[in-house]
Amino acid sequence: MVSIAEVTRIILIGCGATLLMDIWLVFLKRIGVQTLNLAFIGRWVGHVFHGRIAHESIGKASPVVHETSLGWVTHYAVGIAFAFLLTGISGVAWTRAPSLGIALLVGACTVVFPLLVMQPAMGLGFAASKTPTPIKNCLRSLINHSIFGFGLFLSACVIEWIVR
Repeated sequence: MVSIAEVTRIILIGCGATLLMDIWLVFLKRIGVQTLNLAFIGRWVGHVFHGRIAHESIGKASPVVHETSLGWVTHYAVGIAFAFLLTGISGVAWTRAPSLGIALLVGACTVVFPLLVMQPAMGLGFAASKTPTPIKNCLRSLINHSIFGFGLFLSACVIEWIVR
């Protein structure tokens, strides 16, 4: 059984990894690269709660109350869920002795969720196939999720350092 302290640690690792990804996305935005719009994530989730999963274009779908806030909460909740996935695969002991390889692998593999679930549901097609530059967008997503994977490792290291 996982203790409250271990659950707390996993939650903090997920938040830290998501924060590192957000810092990366802010950097990309500042150099002119289009990045994730969390309002659209919130809009999609809001519509899911009302029974609509797929959209022709999430940008043209009716706005949802507090969609930006819902997008941020969803973004961090998913990051936490992926941290639990990592510890489910590698064991909770990983949080006390993190290794980079499994964190990067899990981070990179999480790209499956946006490419095969969220993008199609938002009207962008499987693996961004309905966008003007699908390969570029897929590579960008893979890099972003690899940064998240590095964030899992870095967050676990920082938390372990603080706890010691």
